[in-house]
Amino acid sequence: MSNIESYPDFNVKTFFDEETYTLTYVLWDPKSQDGVIIDSVLNYDHASGRISYESLDELRTFIKEENIKVRYLLETHAHADHLTGALVLKRDYPEAILGIGKNIQEVQKVFKPVFNLDIPTDGSQFDVLFEDGEVVEAGSLSFKVLFTPGHTPACTSILFEGVVFTGDALFMPDYGTGRCDFPKGCAQDLYDSITKKLYTLPENTVVYTGHDYMPGGRELRYHCTVEESKRENIRLKGSTSQEEFVRFRRERDATLKAPKLILPSIQVNIDAGKLPQKAENGVRYLRIPLSEE
Repeated sequence: MSNIESYPDFNVKTFFDEETYTLTYVLWDPKSQDGVIIDSVLNYDHASGRISYESLDELRTFIKEENIKVRYLLETHAHADHLTGALVLKRDYPEAILGIGKNIQEVQKVFKPVFNLDIPTDGSQFDVLFEDGEVVEAGSLSFKVLFTPGHTPACTSILFEGVVFTGDALFMPDYGTGRCDFPKGCAQDLYDSITKKLYTLPENTVVYTGHDYMPGGRELRYHCTVEESKRENIRLKGSTSQEEFVRFRRERDATLKAPKLILPSIQVNIDAGKLPQKAENGVRYLRIPLSEE
């Protein structure tokens, strides 16, 4: 399923991965054809260990049809529910710059020992590490980086003129916000990220979410305005106190199971989407740590 919205200076094409409820976005200037890709998906079947490219193929077909020049591959954070397709796309679009917020270093330091990985923890797997508040030129496009930690310490929102992509920080009003129980997640930080950064944007700013779980079986929705979220968000309205939000997140998160793909996703995504090296038998192996009670 995909849709296109047109704004004065750019268009946004939305792709939805039904298996992981993930939204991938292509934003491009139809005059210059300069574009960026936000939060791509590499399909992975957990039961078989099979990697496939259906989501990326749909994305690449669209980019070819529209003759879009991909300037940036953007990751809002190291996702715990799907594998990123960033490095596959990097091979397709070698001039594109792979970027993520600099706090990815914190996430790498947390998870490197969990998986006993031999990787650097300085973020050097990515082409660029963004600073909070940095303004980035992407050909004729321009975006501002907003650090919005809480779901993870490395979460970043990406602000274009009148449009913000919030990753897992802020969801549709009838679903709420991201969870905060991952390592170094923090409900107080998420409250501040939303109320002091996202909710202070102009109220007509359009919010594009990183996932939509279609609560109650409703149809897919993936954008609203800041004003709508402040008025209607069931977890964090403009009037919600920090104490109320933190209490809700603590109680709610304690009931949640880990995402199905968290173990394969994290070890790949903190390494910028790099799959494990092939073993001597020509097969790649992910690492699954076991816990004993």
